[in-house]
Amino acid sequence: MSPANVLLPATFGQAALRGIRCTCPRCGEARLFRKWLKPLETCPRCGVDWSPQRADDFPAYIAILVTGHLLAPLVIALATDFELGPAAMFSIIVPLAVAMMLGMLQPAKGAVIAAQWWFGLHGFRRERLPEAPGSNPDRP
Repeated sequence: MSPANVLLPATFGQAALRGIRCTCPRCGEARLFRKWLKPLETCPRCGVDWSPQRADDFPAYIAILVTGHLLAPLVIALATDFELGPAAMFSIIVPLAVAMMLGMLQPAKGAVIAAQWWFGLHGFRRERLPEAPGSNPDRP
């Protein structure tokens, strides 16, 4: 597929969803990562250069925030309804938290890379679908 024949996402939500699925946010067809958290240098389908991305620690912060908010009600329920001891709580919550965090890191990084590409941050070129004739880009 040539870069000119790529179907660009119409909205940021579509680009972010492509990133969450760990596919290229631009074309939505090729994989985004070559290793677990290491993105490809360039997309093999559309040719976009992913080397400018700077996700850094933000995906980990997202994973921690989501994990904490999802596990807080569970911790409260386990502590109040079941009166579990510290060892039992530890054996339930810690493996669950680790699994959730590890499962969320790659999709979170894909979403962060998609956001950087969509908004033209860190050297990415901001790309959009051509406007339909008669549409006003200033109106929501």
